[in-house]
Amino acid sequence: MPHSISDFSSRLISWQRKHGRHDLPWQGADAYRVWLSEIMLQQTQVATVTPYYQRFITSFPTISTLAAASEEQVLTHWSGLGYYARGRNLHRAAQIIVGQYGGEFPREFEQILELPGIGRSTAAAICALAWHERRAILDGNVKRVLARYCGIEGWAGDKKVEAQFWQQAEALLPESPRPAGERARERGGSDNAIATYTQALMDMGATICTRSKPKCGECPVRSDCVAFQSGRVSELPTPRPRKAVPERHTTFLLLLHGNDILLEKRPGSGIWGGLWCPPQFDDEGAAKDWFVRNGMTASQGERLEIFTHTFTHFKLHITPLKIQLSRKPVRAAQPGSVWLDVEEALRAAIPTPVRKVLGVLLKNHP
Repeated sequence: MPHSISDFSSRLISWQRKHGRHDLPWQGADAYRVWLSEIMLQQTQVATVTPYYQRFITSFPTISTLAAASEEQVLTHWSGLGYYARGRNLHRAAQIIVGQYGGEFPREFEQILELPGIGRSTAAAICALAWHERRAILDGNVKRVLARYCGIEGWAGDKKVEAQFWQQAEALLPESPRPAGERARERGGSDNAIATYTQALMDMGATICTRSKPKCGECPVRSDCVAFQSGRVSELPTPRPRKAVPERHTTFLLLLHGNDILLEKRPGSGIWGGLWCPPQFDDEGAAKDWFVRNGMTASQGERLEIFTHTFTHFKLHITPLKIQLSRKPVRAAQPGSVWLDVEEALRAAIPTPVRKVLGVLLKNHP
């Protein structure tokens, strides 16, 4: 285990000032923007998040405007970013903040932790980056840095191993917001070494101590990194125990009348909760039975190319079954269903696989 704890933080702070990322749109921002970025960055890379973040802030510049928006509007802005529960939780949390805190983001760690969708690491990141509080974070990138630097073995999802990670994350924090003999001069002239250190950990994991092909030659703490010194960089962190990835199958029933397509709003919970999707079935037979039961007649039908969408815990094999209707059925008037022009549907709150299918339809039938 490394011994120079305070030296670790000071080296990371110095490295971040010279080599870290300084152009991220949420850096140096208020708690709302830090919160939004932290939620969007959960299991999603910066390059993917940045345009979503910028569009989101443009439409919802304050917590109050976010709280006043409909869930549909929020999910439309989230469409394509994945893990949609994050967007729903963000919206609910904004409404709680308006109702309980007058639209001002709460300052107490325990209050932040009670908001939907915010865990210990996210709450700590908000406190450290927005208010420069001495808080330890532990996201995926940070776990990788600590696993290698401290030589922590075992899968991070195990409670005992996770406790080790938290212990080290706390121990390696700078002793105070301003390390002795060094002023952390940041934008706006404020001193915020803890914010710089927190950003350094994130940047190290994202750009240097990467999952594959880490740039150990550029690492500021390689001199006492356990994994580097013992030749175990490729072994740490310990990977998740291998399990067979479950595979599921579904059929999208693409009902078209002219260039209009029928979409249904999914229940609020579960995958794609609250988003618009074509009618979905376990197999083609069930889709065709539903089609007949609803008294629909088709002028032509075809099966589009089957494709696979990978979730965190399973793979979903999707069969798009396209049917061109000769007339629009009565079902169009039922609650939770809507007919939209394909191009208009692409701008709605839809998940990535549906966006892919609609893109194919639009390409084939401009």
